[in-house]
Amino acid sequence: MTPRPVLNRILLALTGLVLLGGGLLIMAAGLDLYRRHDLAPPAGWPLTTPDDILLSSADRARWSSQGWWWWPAVIAALTLITLLALWWLLAQLRRRHPGAMPVGGTPPQDGVELRDRALSDAIATEAGALPGVQQANVRITGRPAHPRTHITLTLTPQGTPGAALNALCEGPLRTAHQSTGSPHMPTEAQLCVARHKPHRAR
Repeated sequence: MTPRPVLNRILLALTGLVLLGGGLLIMAAGLDLYRRHDLAPPAGWPLTTPDDILLSSADRARWSSQGWWWWPAVIAALTLITLLALWWLLAQLRRRHPGAMPVGGTPPQDGVELRDRALSDAIATEAGALPGVQQANVRITGRPAHPRTHITLTLTPQGTPGAALNALCEGPLRTAHQSTGSPHMPTEAQLCVARHKPHRAR
């Protein structure tokens, strides 16, 4: 199971590569780089000269014959995709790390603070040692006064989700709540099971 942050980064990287490739293709044609540098684009390569267009008159006429609703539907779909992309980007930007969190509640007691990295490492170390857990990854996001914990547990083939969640709540999470003085720290846990390694007969 791929953690959500990793999947978001992969999708953002792929989207960025597609947009970058399209932009470079259009820029190369607009600046007539192929002719200026004596480059021969592959056969059927789109947009090779400044006179090339994305849609020819024949294509526009053919799609226009679909009916009056066609182009408004295309424009609405593109607008929706753009708005969803912007919403997705803003959602990624809002997911920040709290940095230093107050210890003992808000306001902090005697100026004592705990780094989110130190807390996530401590939770991951303790969670990774639980029975039936093979690996634990922990991230802490949100604001210093309202942190959120995201935990991904990789269970052993013999591990059970119920037992692992109970041990997680009674062990690492309770310790974290006591350390920070935040008894209501929202936590999201994702569980996956490690794959069996095939045994080779000798």
